[in-house]
Order: sequence, then C-alpha cells, then structure tokens
Amino acid sequence: MSLQAAEFKHILRKIAGRIEEESDYLSELDRKIGDGDHGVTMVIGWTAIIDKLNELEEENDLGIILKSIAMSFLNAVGASVGPLYGRAFLRGSMVAKDKIELNHEEIVKFWSAAVTAIVELGNAEVGDKTMVDTWIPIMRSLESSFEQGTEWLASLDLAVNAGEQGMNSTKDMVPQKGRSSRLGERAQGHIDPGAASAFIIFSTFVEAYKQLRA
Repeated sequence: MSLQAAEFKHILRKIAGRIEEESDYLSELDRKIGDGDHGVTMVIGWTAIIDKLNELEEENDLGIILKSIAMSFLNAVGASVGPLYGRAFLRGSMVAKDKIELNHEEIVKFWSAAVTAIVELGNAEVGDKTMVDTWIPIMRSLESSFEQGTEWLASLDLAVNAGEQGMNSTKDMVPQKGRSSRLGERAQGHIDPGAASAFIIFSTFVEAYKQLRA
C-alpha cells in the first residue's frame, strides 16, 4: 500500500482542485482578519504546482517532483505563504529523494518534515492563530499513531480529526503573528484562513489517498 509517484501527482491535482473550489471561502475568511486575498493566493500557488506537474509527466523520482513544485509555488506566490509552503515541499523532498514510492513510515516522515519546516520558518506556535494550529496537531497525531502501531487508514482519519479541531480552535484565538495580529481581540470569532487552507490540503490528501485504495 505504498504511495507511487503517479498516485502522488494525482493527489496533488486533487488538492489543487479543492483549493480552487474553496477559494472564495478562504478569501472571505481572510477579509475578516486580513487582506482578503488568501484564496486567490493559494490558487495561484497550486496552479503553478499543476503547471509544473504537467511538465514532469514522465518523472517518477518523488524527490525531484517535490523539489520542483516547491520552487514553483515559491516563485508564483510572493506573499508569506509562498516561502512557507515552498520550504515545506523542499524539506519534504529530502525524505523522498531518489524514491519512486513512499511507504507509510516515509509518508509520516514527509509530513513531519514539511510541518517542521513551516514551524521553523514561520516561528509560530500552537495558539498563535496561524496555519500551525492545524499542522502541528496533524503532525503529532501521525507520529503518535505510527509509534503506537495504529492501523494506517485509521491513523490518517485521526490526523484529519486532529487538524480539524486545531483549525476550529483558531476561532477563539487572538492572533499573535502576521497582519491579523494588529486587530487584536477584534480577530476573535473568526477561523484563521491559513489554518483553514492547511486543513483543506491535508484532508484532501487523505480523501484522495483513500479513494485510490478503495
């Protein structure tokens, strides 16, 4: 039940499609506490990923694929989210270097590497009302489930639930990072758009993965 390169590309395309579908929702969230362009920004980044995947149709080295889409996202998105996801995919590419498939342990390591890169570059913690409030619970859940020997598909579902709880928790937070921090308590009552897009990315990854295994 390893994840093949072609399947990984398929999942990335599914994520891009879902980001586009939810673009207006993400921008509406951002209008409440930010610039209102998060949905558009994410679509630009994921469109660049799809364009790069189309160029890499014959490439099966997941390390090369991930490094390439990292640079594509970074070059396409000038906002702060560009370097964050660019670094995430770049760090994840190191786990996948010279591999044409990833086993369960390597998938966990990929997400752990990607999330760690986001945390390090963004210098954010759980409770700061950022995408990290979604990503860290996902990472911790995946790592914990793997260590405990939880059945693989169940561990993915647990990680999705952890990410959803993390995302929803941002609604009551006062932002400590980014432009929304200027709003202070006025930002309470609204889910962080970065946390929401992070949940869309991971939940779609799991949904598409499970469909491939159905």
